Amino acid sequence: MKMIRRRWMAAFGLTLMAAACGADDTIGQGEEAAPIKRAPTPQNEFTPVELEETIDNLVAEINKGSIEPMQMTVVLKTLGGFFAPIATGANRAMGELGVTGNVVGSFADTDDQQKKMELQSRQIEQTVMEGAEGLGISPFGDGNAAAIDKAVAEGIPVVTLDTDLATSARSIYVGTIGEPAGITAGKTLSALLPPGPGTVVIHGSLDPTWVDGLQRTQGAQGVLEKAGYTVLVRQVTWVYEGEADDVEWMKTQIETAEPPVVGLMGLFSVSYWCALAAEAADRLDLPVVAFDFDPKTVEFMRQGRIRATHVQRQYYEGYLVPYILYGIKTIGLEATQAILAPQLLKGGRFDLGLDVVPGNKVDDYNAFLDSIGANQ
Repeated sequence: MKMIRRRWMAAFGLTLMAAACGADDTIGQGEEAAPIKRAPTPQNEFTPVELEETIDNLVAEINKGSIEPMQMTVVLKTLGGFFAPIATGANRAMGELGVTGNVVGSFADTDDQQKKMELQSRQIEQTVMEGAEGLGISPFGDGNAAAIDKAVAEGIPVVTLDTDLATSARSIYVGTIGEPAGITAGKTLSALLPPGPGTVVIHGSLDPTWVDGLQRTQGAQGVLEKAGYTVLVRQVTWVYEGEADDVEWMKTQIETAEPPVVGLMGLFSVSYWCALAAEAADRLDLPVVAFDFDPKTVEFMRQGRIRATHVQRQYYEGYLVPYILYGIKTIGLEATQAILAPQLLKGGRFDLGLDVVPGNKVDDYNAFLDSIGANQ
């Protein structure tokens, strides 16, 4: 019999919300635990068929053995915004698995990255002390590696999500892979451009300390340069004043670049700034493609000012992690990796892929997200 319990926790200067799902660990004599059964997934043009098949194959293999109780925790950077669908997916998976589990997010009111890492590391240590047998973690940075390594040393498998920490002892990373994502976005924009020569402005990242952002940018840049375009990259500015600075820089390139700018691409959640730059330069004719599904991006898509966007599959990111942790516990890491092989890249990175959403499919995609409870 499944139980749902919710609790609020306060620790280390953080307010933590934990949505917990659990199974009654007591099974009567002669009574066998029911096999895992997934809730049906709505079928439409945005359903990731290959990804669904991989999950079904993992469940089928798990069901061949004994169904065991397990306690796990998924630690996210926050529970709101981009991470809300991740929390939804993780909670649903834990409910289907019948495990005792928490999805925990930080509401720390600080912009200090070092402090965030330190607080999350103590949060990880606390979940281990509370008896977690598996951890899913969206780390803030390299400073969390020691806490992850300590958990693994105690026999607790760790799966990272959203942000990888390949220098740690984590078993598998689940998320969007930078270079393939950038290549996909580059191909989307290339199909909308006139033949070269021409200049393309990318609102991306060349910061070597943010590997995922750099690789996404380089993937898109490579596609466009190979197609004969000159590429100018604006380093995204992640501060409040960044919008005005970045928009002004891109506007200037639109007005002065040689050869002339023929399109713009944003690679992160604020990619709608590209549409603002085109408007500021009075060039609403320029094709713009974006990333993520920010409400402002959606608004510009409805107006025809952003031609397409690329959405990360956050719901599946959260949904897969509990299943992978449970697979590692019940059938072992190697067997779990073998089943994940169709999407598992070198270094234990599971590529979720992207949803490419054309501007005229906004309502259809919204309906898909609603059907799986994944709207932000």
